[in-house]
Amino acid sequence: MLRRLPIESTQPVVLFAVLRLALTLLALVALLTFGLPYQGEAALVVAVVLLPWSIVLLVLARRNGGLAMNTWLAAGDFVALAVLEAVVPETYGVVRFVALFLVAVHANFQGERRGLALTGFAIAVLVVPAAVQGDRPPEGAELALYESVFGVAAIASAVMVGRLRTAESASRLRARGVSRRTIQAESEVRRRVAESIHDGPVQELIGLDMVLSAARRASEGGDDHRARELIAEAHEVAERNIQALRDEIVDLGPYAFEELTFDTAIENCLPTWKRRYGFEVLVAIERVKVPPEVAGDLFRITQEAVNNAGRHAKAKAVSISLRTVDRDIELRVTDDGQGFGNGDPLAAAEPGHLGLASMRERAELLGGRLAIHTSSLGTRVLVRAPLPKAVA
Repeated sequence: MLRRLPIESTQPVVLFAVLRLALTLLALVALLTFGLPYQGEAALVVAVVLLPWSIVLLVLARRNGGLAMNTWLAAGDFVALAVLEAVVPETYGVVRFVALFLVAVHANFQGERRGLALTGFAIAVLVVPAAVQGDRPPEGAELALYESVFGVAAIASAVMVGRLRTAESASRLRARGVSRRTIQAESEVRRRVAESIHDGPVQELIGLDMVLSAARRASEGGDDHRARELIAEAHEVAERNIQALRDEIVDLGPYAFEELTFDTAIENCLPTWKRRYGFEVLVAIERVKVPPEVAGDLFRITQEAVNNAGRHAKAKAVSISLRTVDRDIELRVTDDGQGFGNGDPLAAAEPGHLGLASMRERAELLGGRLAIHTSSLGTRVLVRAPLPKAVA
């Protein structure tokens, strides 16, 4: 599908329109300076065709950059050049140079496919008439050579510039998607923490206040036995809330990685995972000293993989392995759960896989790659990333 790529700003379109007008004016001034060569026909075409065309496109670019990028208007540039060459064949070389410039610029604005289509149109309106009219310079084999080089150069420019533009747009859209998912993930964490605190510690603390009030009244009334029972109950409530808040802190991530290593952070999570999901986690971690930010991303990937195994895969056993392989660090999390079913779990269109997308993005931020192998027998999450130079 020949779909034009989106642009973030219309300023490049306006700049291109300004440069197009400047080149036209420069050509007109040069023709007037050299005494109207070619019987003044070239100056007439530039003044009557190219100059008004450039002015119209500049006005459009300033008012509506998207409209100025219209494919048919882009094709008009090559038609205008074809008119100049048809009227004044001696401008053959100038027209080809300007055409290559226009091919590259339009490929950048239009993208790879539309840019290539425009290049084909440019070759058709410029090369074909030159081949049909054999009485114009250059002629014969020389003309064939020049036109062949022009065609290859134009196609190569369109493909190269268009591909770079497509890659740039894809990266921009992906970065926008990452930002959107980050905001969504942050909102989800805030909502979950708020609900967890409201439904857990807040309610418990209200109950704790009531228990302590009852204990005070019992103590003031001389019922020391009842007061001791109530204080013991208050102690149990406080212990439950301390543990609940600690679990929330663990879920928020490696808040103390400046002091904790990856293996220590994982060890602190093991009791929480066992209480929450009811499975044992087997750990085989090679002690590798990595920067806190690297350890943080590895921890987040591990945490997401374990949570998926407990919440969705209904796993009964999970294992975590961290080791060095050559000059890479390898993280492996496996479970015996029911897997993700059919389809690629990392596919962008898969709903409900926000956590998996964040795992992939964290792996890429480390300069590595994420692979997920899943079946009805379980899931394996594998991350390979280069060790930081200071460590390697």
